[in-house]
Amino acid sequence: MDPLIASLKVAASGLEAQSTRIRIVSENLANARSTGDTPGADPFRRKTVTFAAELDRATGAALVEVERLGVDEGEFSTEYDPGNPAANEQGIVKMPNVNMLVEMADMREANRSYEANLQSIKQSRDLISATIDLLRASQ
Repeated sequence: MDPLIASLKVAASGLEAQSTRIRIVSENLANARSTGDTPGADPFRRKTVTFAAELDRATGAALVEVERLGVDEGEFSTEYDPGNPAANEQGIVKMPNVNMLVEMADMREANRSYEANLQSIKQSRDLISATIDLLRASQ
């Protein structure tokens, strides 16, 4: 198979994977302060995404795919907030196990990877167009 087409497939799989990663990080950020509904209830758990390489038999290229979506089983932090509906008898509220700094760093990395894959697609497209133009000019 044509290496330019293979590069498009690899970059497209990267775009899809990073798009999923950005969506998961966005959900984590949006729910970073989401507590349970009842006293002592567990709050939002941080979501995770795991990638895997998959060989594309048609091109022989290694594509990236989302292997699974999971949850972080880490400990919840606690805060004293007796006015919160999720507070227990002592006024302690379980807070999500989302670390905003980690999520922002993950978002930045996913965004940069997405942009790199997009740039790769643009360059492959330009190379294909240049090849077609050369073929037209030689006729």
